[in-house]
Amino acid sequence: MSRVNNGAQPAVLKRTLLAVCCGTSWTLPAGRGLVHRCNWTVSRAPWQVTDWASVSGACADLQLHRETRPAAGMSALKDCEFLVQRARELVSEDPCAAKAWLITARTLYPADFNIQYEMYTIERNAERTASAGRLLYDMFINFPDQPVVWREISVITGALRSDCQDKHAQFLRGLFETLPGRVQCEMLLKATEQCFNTLEKAEMLLLLLKRFPESVVQHGVNLGETLLEAEVSESLETPVNCFRKLFVCEVLPLIINNVDMRLPASLLQKYILKAAEFYIGYVARGPSSDGQMQGAPEVGSLTSPGASRGPQRYVIDGLSEKSSMVVEPWERLLDILAVVGARCEWQGDKGQRSYVDMLQRVKELCRYLPSLEGETRSRCCSQVVICSVLVLFRSAFLYASTVQPALFQGLNVLSSGPWILLEDLSLVYSDVESSDDEEGLGKGRGRHILVNKAEMPGWSETLESFRTARESWDLLHSHESLETEFKKICASWKTDSWLWFRIFLTDMIIYQASGQYRKALSSLHQMAAVQQPQPGQQSPSGQASLESSRALIQQASCHYALGEYRMACEKLLDVVSGLVPPSHEPVRTLEEQGKVKNKSRKGSDLRLLPCTSKAILPFCLQLMLACFKLRVFTDSRDDLSLGHVVVLLQHDWPQGESLFLKALEKICQQASFQYENFFNYVTTHGSDIDMLEEFAYLRTPEGGRIQLELLPNQGMLIKNPSPALAGVELNTLLLQGVQTIDRHHTVTRGITKGVKEDFRLAMERQVSRCGENLLGVLHRFCLNEKIMIIQSLP
Repeated sequence: MSRVNNGAQPAVLKRTLLAVCCGTSWTLPAGRGLVHRCNWTVSRAPWQVTDWASVSGACADLQLHRETRPAAGMSALKDCEFLVQRARELVSEDPCAAKAWLITARTLYPADFNIQYEMYTIERNAERTASAGRLLYDMFINFPDQPVVWREISVITGALRSDCQDKHAQFLRGLFETLPGRVQCEMLLKATEQCFNTLEKAEMLLLLLKRFPESVVQHGVNLGETLLEAEVSESLETPVNCFRKLFVCEVLPLIINNVDMRLPASLLQKYILKAAEFYIGYVARGPSSDGQMQGAPEVGSLTSPGASRGPQRYVIDGLSEKSSMVVEPWERLLDILAVVGARCEWQGDKGQRSYVDMLQRVKELCRYLPSLEGETRSRCCSQVVICSVLVLFRSAFLYASTVQPALFQGLNVLSSGPWILLEDLSLVYSDVESSDDEEGLGKGRGRHILVNKAEMPGWSETLESFRTARESWDLLHSHESLETEFKKICASWKTDSWLWFRIFLTDMIIYQASGQYRKALSSLHQMAAVQQPQPGQQSPSGQASLESSRALIQQASCHYALGEYRMACEKLLDVVSGLVPPSHEPVRTLEEQGKVKNKSRKGSDLRLLPCTSKAILPFCLQLMLACFKLRVFTDSRDDLSLGHVVVLLQHDWPQGESLFLKALEKICQQASFQYENFFNYVTTHGSDIDMLEEFAYLRTPEGGRIQLELLPNQGMLIKNPSPALAGVELNTLLLQGVQTIDRHHTVTRGITKGVKEDFRLAMERQVSRCGENLLGVLHRFCLNEKIMIIQSLP
């Protein structure tokens, strides 16, 4: 096939090429590509073509393609497809030539999308932002229904929404920036309309609001309501979800900080409560085994502290791990509250300095509440309720995160807690004061909270949080209108299912004491039902068992305060059965023993104890002693209970020495005493040899010849005396035991006179047990004699 004559249609060719050069948004580099091949001379604008020889050759190639097409019915490329294909073939070898072919193709077929898209693809792949941006805009205007266009726009908007900093993502953002602002706005709006996924649509519209603040007035509230409606339609039980997170952290700040927005106070108050619910749920979230956010528990149910523990990684469903993170949530909430307060014309400072300052302001404001009327009263009531609610839940969270950290963290931090608020039993032995290294805060209604500063870092902040939370609670219940609004918020947030908040409420009820123990028990029974060890859970040193027994220990403390001693001992013995006694009993120095008698204390105090076997086992022993003490020292006779008291008095000797002497007086008055478990559980540990000496003395003529039945009728533990002890006087053995443990005082008597042989052998045996772990002995006492101990109490 011959080529087309050069001069056949010079005017047509010239017009075509001029149209190509002047009408396209592409530019050809001078001296390259098709310009070079055709010997063109290119000026700035318009292009001037001085040689048309190669142009006629190109036309000949197109004509040749047309004449050599296969017969009808066979596959064949259209002219535009042929030009695009030729351009593709030339891209890798000569990009400028490929561009020239596409310029010509677009001039001949301006309505063909494939040609336009191929031109864009070349520029995009070469990462030329300006030319790619112009071509994208042309496609956006001329081919708005092409799926490929929206796919490209989706990729670009995805890069705008992401935090990725790789080269291609930066190119896509730069490409978008080349577009005029009007075009960007229009593109984002139309892209939003193309989204069918609610979350993706919201993120797209949010991108528009951030880039064009003037659009917040038109779209801000609608976007916020769409997100809040979405979490309802999706039946998301927890406020910590992707829709609420987007609303609270992204949309709400844009709305409330836009000076052109005019929003009613009721809507602003609704939004601040939505934000508060999210932030509280976020900080109080429990860890999960796979790091993913778990759905909220059903209404009325509680989450066990050991139910889900795992890595600290936390991802909200529908968001990336990075997007799920919220930095300084309490501070963010305070910032939102400050803006909302200013817009609602609340009383006080425009800027909220701190939560404590905020509480003080609303406490002052609350004094004037009864005298206010109408809109002023309503506005004041809203301010007091919202501010007090935020202070309450923040302070309660700070307190609960200290006393029960496993609710919010994992096993790696269990060493820092939990802590249990219990009745202080320092007076169980005598009227003594706690040691000087303990401080009492939280004073109110005659009660102190004692805590060992050395064991609890940050003890002052913890007790201050507890006090602040109580004050907020009292303020919310100081007026009927405030209490009504507070109850509405609690019902909406389903606070009954917040175990950490129930822990605070229970401790607060225990603190209030008078008439509140029944209410505390009701709350504790609900916690006990879920605080059971989970299958497969492992924890060092029985910590998980202690943690699950937290409610049982407090129940025992409440039953004791109510005078229900049998119920108290039942709970205590259940707890003790799960404890592991320390391998070594802590040694109290003489200085520490002296300090406890320095001061006197009035009233019923409380104590925060660490939930460890080292602390809980002694508390259980002291509380059992307190349960038996009043029963024993009455006119009626109860040798079994008196024997239990003697066994329990061994712990923390010599604090109970005066009480032990009182027990001896009781025995002397009775002239007899029967307790067949005496030699099973009364040892010579520490200063307890005093007890053996005193009981041995009671059998002597000088001691009154008291009839003592201390040996079991069957299954006697005392078989034969040690050969090493044969022929040794009992008083000598007792003196040796005294010297071994460095007693601070000694009473020696001729106790061998009149002592029966079996009693003497038993005493010798007890002296040989001087190295036995006392806490281990008392632990066995609680386990082996559980039924007898419970039956001893009415």
